[in-house]
Amino acid sequence: MDYALHPWMLRADWRDDERPYVTVDLAAWPESEPLTPLPAVPVLATGPAAHPQASHADIIIEAAIPLATLTAQIEKAPRAAATLVQLLRATENLPPDRALPLESFAFAMLQAGAEHAAWLAQQPPAAPLPPGTLHMQREGSTLHLLLDRPNGLNAIDRAMRDALFDAFALATLDTSIERVRLRTVGRCFSMGADLAEFGTTTDPVAAHSIRARTLPAHQMIQRPEIYDIHIQGACVGSGLELAAFAARLTASPDAWFQLPETGMGILPGFGGCVSIPRRIGRQRAAALMLSGKRINAKQALDWGLIDAIMDEPSAGSIAA
Repeated sequence: MDYALHPWMLRADWRDDERPYVTVDLAAWPESEPLTPLPAVPVLATGPAAHPQASHADIIIEAAIPLATLTAQIEKAPRAAATLVQLLRATENLPPDRALPLESFAFAMLQAGAEHAAWLAQQPPAAPLPPGTLHMQREGSTLHLLLDRPNGLNAIDRAMRDALFDAFALATLDTSIERVRLRTVGRCFSMGADLAEFGTTTDPVAAHSIRARTLPAHQMIQRPEIYDIHIQGACVGSGLELAAFAARLTASPDAWFQLPETGMGILPGFGGCVSIPRRIGRQRAAALMLSGKRINAKQALDWGLIDAIMDEPSAGSIAA
């Protein structure tokens, strides 16, 4: 169903809890009519991106992610979608260190919600995998890091998360480290967070406390200019959220990118609501997150999600 937004809705005290999103036809919207204040649901705009009010919408529809794809996904988890766009609006102009706690608050709230509980209930039991390993080697002023969990598609588990935090903390404190080069073993960069760990921390307050102390992004934002990350194959969820903080982010031609979290009734909670918009802008970040759509390396380069497409040999050693 199409829910169209008209100027009179904004002049009135607009609210309709049954509408999971609204659409705006910018071709018909008066240029002098403010699009704000926005309702507390995603505002999806079609028409000319050069319209004076276009920057206020949550998403400007582009060919890469069609309107029908977005609306279908939003209707599957409307509370997660609404929370996401409100978070992105609120943090758009905040420095990363102030935006990250807000992301964690929003994630914790959704973590305790009905949409995420419904998603968890549908998941089959996951077989446990060996914990991830982070190999480290110092070579001059470069710290080489290698994520090694190919049998688990380099899914980031607690052990790997904590090891990344410690390695990045070392780079924050030791200013003689001028480059942190992060690579991964296997055919994909990372399939995101370890799904077997979802739902294991049931207290959202405790989960936020853990993120506040152990989220690798808190260290990366201290010296983002030193990070050099290369993507091969799949780069999903937490893997993409972390990689997007790097000053230099390259990808192989076969790389692809996806943020599926809102379909799980949550939102990117590994720093992605901060890192992704700062690379591609709030509107494209919202489109990528709300749609759950995969994009390829060319699209990622066109949007500025990555800095270059380049072949690189598979990581066989940390000093390759």
